[in-house]
Amino acid sequence: MKGKNVIITGGANGIGLAMVKKFAKRGSNVFFLDLNEDEGKKVEQELQGNDSKIEFLKCDITDSKQVKKVIAKTPKTIHVLINNAGISHIGKVDSTSEEDFDRVYQVNVKGTFLVTRAVIPKMIQNGGSILNMASVAATMGLPDRFAYSMTKGAMLSMTLSIARDYVSHGIRCNCLSPGRVHTPFVDGFLAKNYPRREKEMFEKLAATQPIGRMAKPEEIADFGYFICSDQAGFITGADYNIDGGFKGLKV
Repeated sequence: MKGKNVIITGGANGIGLAMVKKFAKRGSNVFFLDLNEDEGKKVEQELQGNDSKIEFLKCDITDSKQVKKVIAKTPKTIHVLINNAGISHIGKVDSTSEEDFDRVYQVNVKGTFLVTRAVIPKMIQNGGSILNMASVAATMGLPDRFAYSMTKGAMLSMTLSIARDYVSHGIRCNCLSPGRVHTPFVDGFLAKNYPRREKEMFEKLAATQPIGRMAKPEEIADFGYFICSDQAGFITGADYNIDGGFKGLKV
């Protein structure tokens, strides 16, 4: 992947940041989008000095005008797009407000659509690889995750559709479906909802995966790198569970 041009959304923290670091370490030119300008600039500065180009682009992926403007700043040819940006929501259908439903949909579904639509023309001539970050929630029922699960199911469906529509152009599209991953989001969630019980609840959440722990963001990034690389050139329209056995081994 050395010298390849890569776009990653939500690249300032969590899984997205691990992806940025992975591709940068392997010599890719990484253009990462995020709303958090302070963190984005910090990451950009920290990763400078490698052989690769690292550039932070502030962008609200729910705004079509912003997306078009930002993607226009990236190279003419894009080899990899990783749609990682996303937000979560806790609630059942009857406890989910219309505002929350729209908010999660706008980021997870519309944002993925807008960025992909803007990048596809930069892949048509030379092919490329698109990776969408779905979730085990896309294909199994998780309690109190109605809106979130809906959006991840949509991301899986978009993956299959894009893979089929652009296979003749040499564009591959796949998705990863992680289980629980230890990111700053998890720590913030525990601090907000379980003050002074963070360690106890963290251990409970980790224990729900048969392997006995949460994934590390780097583990997701390692597999994502492989799927986007030429080594995975025969793989498209696939969904991979990276969940410590959560789906396949759960009783």
